[in-house]
Amino acid sequence: MTVLANVLVALMAALHVYILVLEMFLWTAPRTRQAFGTTAELAEQTRALAANQGLYNGFLAAGLLWGLIATAPTGFAAKVFFLGCVAVAGLYGAFSVSRRILFVQTLPAAVTLAAVLLAR
Repeated sequence: MTVLANVLVALMAALHVYILVLEMFLWTAPRTRQAFGTTAELAEQTRALAANQGLYNGFLAAGLLWGLIATAPTGFAAKVFFLGCVAVAGLYGAFSVSRRILFVQTLPAAVTLAAVLLAR
């Protein structure tokens, strides 16, 4: 169960690195605009805001990776804390931006958190 939990944590970290890349470096690209439902004009106007959001996603990824490499009990605590942060951020995004975030971010974080807790 520990291996499965760690694989899920790594996938969550990879998801947030991917979001970082989209928001920090590819925000105005056509595919990114389509994924986030923005126009070229809006993407250009919100470029700095998106980059800031991307940086926060990078911090979430870094925390999850830290949880993977740190020894117990720090690694376990880091995984639980950062997965909780991902889930809360996903809930906020689902209610304030798009319900799709519930399935892309919140649900995977909750499943991963359950796996981490069960593996302990």
